[in-house]
Amino acid sequence: MNRWIKSVAAFAGALACTAATPPGMDPDNPTCPAKPNWSDYKTMVLTPFQRSGETVLLAEGRVDSELPARLEKVLTDNPSISEIWIRSPGGDARAGNAAGLLIRKFSKERQMVTRIPSGWTCFSACNFVFMGGRARTIDPGGYFMVHMFTMTGDKNAIQSSVALGAESTTELISDVEREAALMATEDNDLLIRLDVSRDLLSDIMYRQKSIATASDRSTRRCLTRKEALKYNVVNIDAD
Repeated sequence: MNRWIKSVAAFAGALACTAATPPGMDPDNPTCPAKPNWSDYKTMVLTPFQRSGETVLLAEGRVDSELPARLEKVLTDNPSISEIWIRSPGGDARAGNAAGLLIRKFSKERQMVTRIPSGWTCFSACNFVFMGGRARTIDPGGYFMVHMFTMTGDKNAIQSSVALGAESTTELISDVEREAALMATEDNDLLIRLDVSRDLLSDIMYRQKSIATASDRSTRRCLTRKEALKYNVVNIDAD
């Protein structure tokens, strides 16, 4: 009987959760779209185009390790670029940080806007690329999607370490802890450089679970407009 009651309660809870999720949004992460439009390019594609007499750079796809070098060349070769429109599922965290700093460097020479257009999603490492703009905006219907970075995504490495015994597992944990501490330090430093509130990390990013569980599959969060303004992720109004 107790098992039956628990099953009914769990089913009712699932129905309530589904009913409360707006159409098109992810039931596990209800602030975010179920099918994020972040491009399926395996490496980020950079495409300058003309719009109303200005040059806009489309930055679409995965943040790969070679992105900073490509981005620097494109920005150097196209001094008229005034905006960067970005969508990405994330990727190489350190490359994302480097790309963000690169955009900020070029923004000292010319006022460049980073923008997440309506319907587009900027996730994970993309967040730090986007925040590189001295002026930043998210159009209504655009998504700045955050999560907690993880250093334990390689299950095979974990299983192999456990199989080798306690000493190997301890070494793996030590490496993960060290790398996570370095990454957190780098994130904090970058937000200071990019004039974004570090509270974004402690209030939202670092409060997300890095890996979903059977009881709670939420791992992502999309900022509301109010939150984006509060943490200075956005510092100009969308037009």
